[in-house]
Amino acid sequence: MISREIAVKLLNDNIQNANMIKHCLASEAVLRAVALKLNQDADEWGIAGLLHDIDVEVTNADPYKHGPHAAVMLDGMLTPEALDAIVMHNEVATGKERTTVFQHAVAAGETITGLIMATALVYPDKKLASVKTKSITKRMKEKAFAASVKRENILECEQIGIPINDFAEMALVAMQEISDELGM
Repeated sequence: MISREIAVKLLNDNIQNANMIKHCLASEAVLRAVALKLNQDADEWGIAGLLHDIDVEVTNADPYKHGPHAAVMLDGMLTPEALDAIVMHNEVATGKERTTVFQHAVAAGETITGLIMATALVYPDKKLASVKTKSITKRMKEKAFAASVKRENILECEQIGIPINDFAEMALVAMQEISDELGM
């Protein structure tokens, strides 16, 4: 397993879009929090969150290539379980359904970051510190709000034993802890 320092370098070498880098950093924070809650390896899960979209620019986010290409790029650097979770965060590419706790966690964790960021952006100060968990769960029900965010992916948190309200709170706190890095 590579170090976080090497993972960050890989991310910056492969992703140019600043917002995508922020998404990856947020995903890392959320996955670390989920790992701690589930007594899993926070470093392994965090790095999977950090690198889950490493191939998004090289594949042009092609849903049939994005994910599997990341596994090729990262082969030998991460555990097989982390590579599998990265591939399966985009289940379209495999035609299979997610089945493991790690797969569900990456899918739910990386997806909720978009909903939380979109929620922060409607506040006058556009800061994560202003966001309340209740606002996130309310926005979950508004299909037109951040319409591209797949609510069904976020709800996979319940398949790993974390109720949506607890998951939203955990993700928000994790992102608030790195708000300076996220510029929010």
